[in-house]
Amino acid sequence: MGSRRAVAGRRKTRPALVGGVAAVVVGGAGVGAWALYGGGAAAEETGRTTSAAAENKAPTGPLTAAEVTTATQRFLTAWQRGDVAGAAAATDDAEAAAALLTGWTKDARITGATFTPGTPAGARVPFSVKASVAYEAGAQDGTSRTGGISVPLAYDSALTVVRRAGDGEPRVDWHAAVVHPELKDGDTLVTGEAGTPPVKALDRDGREITAAKYPSLGTVLDGLREKYGKKAGGTAGVELRVVRGKESKAAKASDKTLLELSEGTPGTVRTTLDPGLQAAAEQQVAGKARASVVLLRASTGEILAVANGGHGFNTAFQGSLAPGSTMKVVTASLLIEKGLASADKQHPCPKYFSYGGWKFQNDDEFEIKNGTFKASFARSCNTAFISQAPKLENDDLTRQAQEVFGLSRNDWAIGVPSFDGSVPVQSAAPMAASLIGQGGVRMNPLNMASVSATVRTGAFRQPYLVAPSVDGRKVATASRTLSASTLGQLRELMSYTATNGTAAGAMAGLGGQAGAKTGSAEVDGQDKPNGWFTAYRGDLAAAGVVQQGGHGGDTAGPIVAALLKAGG
Repeated sequence: MGSRRAVAGRRKTRPALVGGVAAVVVGGAGVGAWALYGGGAAAEETGRTTSAAAENKAPTGPLTAAEVTTATQRFLTAWQRGDVAGAAAATDDAEAAAALLTGWTKDARITGATFTPGTPAGARVPFSVKASVAYEAGAQDGTSRTGGISVPLAYDSALTVVRRAGDGEPRVDWHAAVVHPELKDGDTLVTGEAGTPPVKALDRDGREITAAKYPSLGTVLDGLREKYGKKAGGTAGVELRVVRGKESKAAKASDKTLLELSEGTPGTVRTTLDPGLQAAAEQQVAGKARASVVLLRASTGEILAVANGGHGFNTAFQGSLAPGSTMKVVTASLLIEKGLASADKQHPCPKYFSYGGWKFQNDDEFEIKNGTFKASFARSCNTAFISQAPKLENDDLTRQAQEVFGLSRNDWAIGVPSFDGSVPVQSAAPMAASLIGQGGVRMNPLNMASVSATVRTGAFRQPYLVAPSVDGRKVATASRTLSASTLGQLRELMSYTATNGTAAGAMAGLGGQAGAKTGSAEVDGQDKPNGWFTAYRGDLAAAGVVQQGGHGGDTAGPIVAALLKAGG
């Protein structure tokens, strides 16, 4: 960290705003907000109903409005008074609550907080927070001292009241997100000199990238700072930030700045993002909270655009979802290599096929009599692939994904955190399911865009957001390529699907050297499957997913096709 002179006096300029945290309440608490008490009876309420106490048995059933209000008042009133023990006791996990609420003042150095509850929606109660963040270099007690910095903080959060296990008492369902919506369980809030200097991210044309301009890129910018902040030549400022815990780090979540008290000097990092294509990607996912898409330059692996309709998690790079029938691209390459299928030769596509104790079927129980493998691929016939499971070894698909497509090895280095796909070795029915992108197979749009890029160019080129030359990092490679015959047939399958198969509607009018594959992945508990689409056109490759969207050709397909068209 670069050296910094001491901050003298109260900051006279407004604090920088980062990550959507502002010095005003965003959205408000809602009409009908009720006041908190400074102490007395309300602060001491236990939330026990008179009837339950009289009967001396644990209350059951849905919470009443009065129970929700009383439990909320008890928690927020104690928290506002600085009574950590009282606030923690009002939750269903006093130990975890006490630790984070203690850190609220000691580590995050937040003072003078007031909480304004909004109108409850059942057991969920929104509330707004107004406070100050006070910091002096070297201070350990979280108080503001002469010569320090004190800036306002405001944001919205929410809590949910539940019945505590055992006695049925109403308590706040404790999660770290109650304290701040950016927190995951195990994360903490800290105010201090940032260990990592800020970075100014640039697109491929040298123009600054901001989350205000490209809302999808907030998590990407966090990842760039974490990776390159200490290498890009900047100096650190004083910040309130989220420090990720063990579980968040396991999910490759980056620390996040919530408020800058004193600006650092950013270094610069150039990315491969194309400003026009990134704007197009943002437009395609706008209003679609569960949509994600990635666009690559197939010949190099450069990431030209990435967008997520929901901005809290980078599903496009870090998602871990069953890819459904888009995985049939990888499986088809395996079957062709092993002589178990050939594009223009007859191939079985029955209504049903049983293997390993499971009975598999096609969408709407269709069958193709005396059809070719190309016809089965284009129509996304599940049983055409499942029927070959008895002839495969358990690790065949895993090895194909790793050796040819560079997947499932946990060695990609794209410049920010990413998930590189998972194709575990399975047996019996789960192995058969993996052939159609179910079972234990997990991917994200980045992975599946790379699959299309590999088919288009004939060789795996690891995607990247920051050129490897920037920091000398080693990129992942695949150990082999497909034969010319196999590659030619695979391109024929994807091309035919784009013109005559399930992808034809989305790809209509694109022309050129193009290929595509649709997918629909069933997920337990969802009414609709996740819709997938992967495709290439010219030197571009893309993939997208719309969770709970339905068939991929109708949902993710138009998003991907629009980006391929925008790329020319």
